[in-house]
Amino acid sequence: MHGKLRNALALARARLDGGDPADAATDLLLFCHGFCAALSGHHRAEDGSLFPELLRARPDLAPVVAKLTQDHNMIEHLIGGLQKAVADSTDPEVAHRHLDGIEAVMETHFKYEEKQLGAVLDSMDADFDRTGIFGPIS
Repeated sequence: MHGKLRNALALARARLDGGDPADAATDLLLFCHGFCAALSGHHRAEDGSLFPELLRARPDLAPVVAKLTQDHNMIEHLIGGLQKAVADSTDPEVAHRHLDGIEAVMETHFKYEEKQLGAVLDSMDADFDRTGIFGPIS
């Protein structure tokens, strides 16, 4: 899932760099919105479905889940800043600066989550609805 989100970010960046300047406003809205929707959807699914299931099975992971939820809130705040910037400006550099901030926090978050929960999730014996657990691009 994290790989798909990394790819979505790379696609948004590539389109911003290679797009027709006449289409800049549309490209910014389309590709930034698509990436933001995918990332937000993934985090909402984790908060609403995966984390409660995980805590039922492993209450000892409450501090990890609390940290990940805090990261989700921070990333959502950064996404809001990107969306506002894109609505206010058609300059791809403005979008890139916001994407840089999101990417930095997102990568730190993903690495922490993968390190803390990777083996736990792999060992859980559950029949998950992938879309409900991992978000709409799973």
